Amino acid sequence: MFTSVLMIEKPLTPADVEFVTTLHGDDRTSFVVLMQPRGKQDVLLRAIDDVALGEFDDAVREGEEPGGEQAQAPAELALSHTLAALRAAGAEAIGQVVEDHPLDLLQSVVEETGADEVIVLTTPHFVEEFFHRDWASRARHKVGVPVLKLFSHAADEQPQGSAED
Repeated sequence: MFTSVLMIEKPLTPADVEFVTTLHGDDRTSFVVLMQPRGKQDVLLRAIDDVALGEFDDAVREGEEPGGEQAQAPAELALSHTLAALRAAGAEAIGQVVEDHPLDLLQSVVEETGADEVIVLTTPHFVEEFFHRDWASRARHKVGVPVLKLFSHAADEQPQGSAED
């Protein structure tokens, strides 16, 4: 069985689920999902990303994103939705909401599960990516397995990504 640690910040769309569950052809897949609530991330950086993508209305609303304890319930629901979607697609899936920075937990999860790869599936984070401070760039220095960075998209779009190791 091929095991992937999947790092996300919002529930997977149907297109995302199809993409990650078919990455390895007919091989059986297992996912360990680490979900960090968006409210835990830097509001200013998210707003800059929204402006860079031309999503001005989203940039204005970034401050309304729930944080702290208020972010926990939506994150649990998003994780539950994602796990159910992965299982419905035929994969095994377990996961947890990560209260602290997910990279602090990543290396131990990879080692404990014997993961074959890490998949980081997020919206673009231009500032962090430019300075190589995004999850995928930082994960590459923590784990001894390949790291695949994918950008999540709407249900009618196909995810795009690049392999890093």
